[in-house]
Amino acid sequence: MSGFFQRLQQLDPRRQQAFMAALCERLLPNYRLYAETTGQGDPHGIRVILDLVWERLAVREARIDFDRQAEKLAELEPPAEDDSFGARRALEAVVALSALLDTLRGEAPEAVLEVSRTSRSGVRAYIELTEGEEDAARLGELVRDHPLMADENDFQDAVLEAVEAGALDREALKALRRLGRNDGVSNLGLSAEE
Repeated sequence: MSGFFQRLQQLDPRRQQAFMAALCERLLPNYRLYAETTGQGDPHGIRVILDLVWERLAVREARIDFDRQAEKLAELEPPAEDDSFGARRALEAVVALSALLDTLRGEAPEAVLEVSRTSRSGVRAYIELTEGEEDAARLGELVRDHPLMADENDFQDAVLEAVEAGALDREALKALRRLGRNDGVSNLGLSAEE
């Protein structure tokens, strides 16, 4: 895994942002599901913020106030007292997008690693919840070998390869966004109606 994180850190900031944006796309259905099941949150609001990020990636001179977007995003967090599984996964989408916004607002050298780890940790939490294994060593093995974790690792590898390859022009960004949207299926294998 360390080679993967090294490659992430070697990307230029715009490529790191594209990587994070694709991962955020795949986290959004978890937020949407949380909003649908609890009536909390605003899936449209979070979608708009991520759309602005893609716009900035495509049009470098786009004038977008990312400080304002970060304020709006903070208002979309699940309530702090909600410690449900769904709220924690929704919060991961907000945290990942927030880290991405930090890079657009200034220096955030660790943000790309944070987003990658956030997405993986959500998958790990889901596997731990669904497998119900008490033995830590056995659980670690289950997580490592689980199809969802394999899918997450393959997905992040594919996104990294896509942002490393060639120019990040409009077409490449569109393809990356499609990859991130993953046909509406989140990193947990869940989907919500748009």
